Amino acid sequence: MFVGHLAVSLGAKAAEPRVPLSVLVAASFGLDLLWPILLAVGIETVRVAPGHTAFTPLEFESYPWSHSLLLVLVWGAAVWVLIRRVFGSQRVAHIVAAVVISHWVLDFITHVPDLPLWPTGPKVGLGVWNSVPATILLEGTLFFAAIVIYTRAQKTLDATGKWAFWSLVALTTVVWITQPWSPPPPSASAVAGVSMAMWLLPWWASWIDRHRSTRRPSTA
Repeated sequence: MFVGHLAVSLGAKAAEPRVPLSVLVAASFGLDLLWPILLAVGIETVRVAPGHTAFTPLEFESYPWSHSLLLVLVWGAAVWVLIRRVFGSQRVAHIVAAVVISHWVLDFITHVPDLPLWPTGPKVGLGVWNSVPATILLEGTLFFAAIVIYTRAQKTLDATGKWAFWSLVALTTVVWITQPWSPPPPSASAVAGVSMAMWLLPWWASWIDRHRSTRRPSTA
């Protein structure tokens, strides 16, 4: 999943406008923000293996601390405590923690069985990535629906609000949909380095938020 994670943050923003989009994007991509750091320092491992799945050439050999279900629940609980303290709202804490945990759920749908239930535990995954058309249909539908929901709930304040949002949609779509036909990365180190670019997404989301606002319900 890639644009699917962004879809969750857009949908959550429409559901709870009080939460900055940057927080929701950081939550939805949180596991993938942690993963390249652990990969770079050698705690987790990935192998470039073209053909391992139809959609991506990456074989996720070991990532128990960022992507095991048990640790994801721990990260979600920690985020719940932090958000509850910052926002003073259980509803907001529930939503942001759910967004964190949604990452594992969406990965479970697309990944082949490589997601551990706990460190050293059995690995699971439904394997939608084995089919390019199924992946595009599933993730694309989720992304399209989220864009519609978000744009109906949010309005632009100026031209920047329009182009900041749609350029993010365009860029993430291109990065996502070209994966099956792009050259494989040269090494695991290159994967870690390129993946660090995802840390720009929360900043981009913050830029969008500064130029958009929630639509008020019609009183007609």
